[in-house]
Amino acid sequence: MKDHSVAALTIAGSDSGGGAGIQADLKTFAAHGVFGLSAIAALTAQNTRGVTAVHVPPVAFLRAQLDACFDDFAIGAVKIGMLANAEVIAAAADALLQHRPAAIVLDPVMVATSGAKLLEDDALANLRTRLLPLATVLTPNIPEAELLLGHVIADDAAAEAALDELLALGVGAVLLKGGHLPGSGDMVDRYADRQVRQHFTHPRLDLEGHGTGCTLASAIAANLCRGLALPEACHAATDYVHGALQNGTRPGRGDVVVLDHFWRSR
Repeated sequence: MKDHSVAALTIAGSDSGGGAGIQADLKTFAAHGVFGLSAIAALTAQNTRGVTAVHVPPVAFLRAQLDACFDDFAIGAVKIGMLANAEVIAAAADALLQHRPAAIVLDPVMVATSGAKLLEDDALANLRTRLLPLATVLTPNIPEAELLLGHVIADDAAAEAALDELLALGVGAVLLKGGHLPGSGDMVDRYADRQVRQHFTHPRLDLEGHGTGCTLASAIAANLCRGLALPEACHAATDYVHGALQNGTRPGRGDVVVLDHFWRSR
């Protein structure tokens, strides 16, 4: 029996439809052979057609979940997803500053694929000042990077420049997802830290995926737990998400494709 294995912790919102958020994170951890922990920062009433309601539990309960996880488990990486407001962000940041995990993967969830707003207006400043400086790697899509930087990212040249701007916010590294950039060619995800720049390129799939951002960030966290260096962890995660989307299904009545998190084992 193997005991005391390194675990990955997700701090995020729950998706009642099972395709994104905590549910996608735990499936991803399991698919990578990593023990998964969760601290639920929000609950959503959600399916493949959209988000109909959001409930944010008291921050004291979030802190209790985080302390319980850190007090008992060897946590190799933390993935942060949906944190709905400034108070929740502050509570998560305080816990992370106390417990000092080895790696933090920050997916700055602001808007759902359906268009539903998942971050309150007053939370953006707290995200910039409290969480970004703690992040080992930040994983925004183009609209999220635009909100963080305050300007449009319209093309490949602007995306390259945005890497430096995002690093200047204090994060250790950036994986800027390229799915929202216009164009019919390959999709390019751009990685940068203070020494390395890499492009991870995949054929563009004509599919609208549900839970891709959650899955990518949690795959990076799982890969870090497995001992991969950060650039390799990000590269492997983009490969994993591409395959999961390519093998995805439509379990609900919505048009979005839900990823197959266990595609490699089928």
